[in-house]
Amino acid sequence: MKNKIIFGVLISVGALALLSSCSSIPKKAKPVANFDVNRYLGTWYEIARFDYRFEKDLDNAIAQYSLNADGNVDVLNSGYNFKKEKWVSAKGLAKFRGDKKTAALKVSFFGPFYAGYNVIALDDDYKYALVAGKNLDYLWILSREKSIPQDIKDKYLKIAQEVGYNTSKLIWVRQDKKSPFENEK
Repeated sequence: MKNKIIFGVLISVGALALLSSCSSIPKKAKPVANFDVNRYLGTWYEIARFDYRFEKDLDNAIAQYSLNADGNVDVLNSGYNFKKEKWVSAKGLAKFRGDKKTAALKVSFFGPFYAGYNVIALDDDYKYALVAGKNLDYLWILSREKSIPQDIKDKYLKIAQEVGYNTSKLIWVRQDKKSPFENEK
């Protein structure tokens, strides 16, 4: 009986942790409304990001999104590890957390563990995106091209600061190589 209670508590705590991690967004951030996932699909170049262990020492980072048969988004992230001098990639899966017209998704690269992926700024032409993670430790600036105009950069930095991000911690990603994973699905 005692083991069943302990097991039940562990399952409940684990489920709660999993649910809270997959629906997270920084407190002051709002995901883009009227989002069209079909226009978001394709290749995005990483212009800037906060450093974290999964992208440590990567430049020439890109994210490629494609719709799968289930209506979810297949993700292929890749980049060049300049310390190990080799290309690396990771496949993942993104799912909407609610309404598919709201850019609030959860993404997983490790089985059942999901984290927030929230597009909080997007231009009308779907050329530039500001993406917030589950908390203020995760932030990306993405572009369809290997650079971003100064006015968009300034606008996205301002939005990120208003949300509470310390944008001085951003790493500006070098984009000087073509990924061998580009356009691979």
